[in-house]
Amino acid sequence: MKQNPAYLQALQDSVRDASYPRLIGMTLAAIDFDSCRIELELGERHMQPFGIVHGGVLATLIDTATFWAGFMRLPDDAGLVNVDLKLNYLKAAARGRLCAEGRCLRAGRQISYAEASVLDEAGELVAHGTSTLMALPGKGLRLGVAKFLQD
Repeated sequence: MKQNPAYLQALQDSVRDASYPRLIGMTLAAIDFDSCRIELELGERHMQPFGIVHGGVLATLIDTATFWAGFMRLPDDAGLVNVDLKLNYLKAAARGRLCAEGRCLRAGRQISYAEASVLDEAGELVAHGTSTLMALPGKGLRLGVAKFLQD
């Protein structure tokens, strides 16, 4: 299967325009089979009272990166949901850009397993997590563009 570039663009536009990603300021910078990259430019809205990034922001990045890492293997008509999220906070971050790199470690028809690492601008590991994901038949995105090109 070959990805349709028009679908990838529609997908990135859809994520960019969705309420929560727009609220937090994260973007789906790249997506492929079994991997993705989520980016976030830190601002005052991401900080907790001690001047460092709130743990919920890091959890959101890991949740989002694991989700999109498992997404491209699904059929057009299927959606996906995280059923668990386990993470470790490893280093405080206070400014700059964060990048969450997601990797699907096992892609299944119903259950998949993915991991994500959140890195700061220096490439240092800020947080790491894993998630089990469940496919939802009939709950796919309706972007008006085929996900895959015909061979």
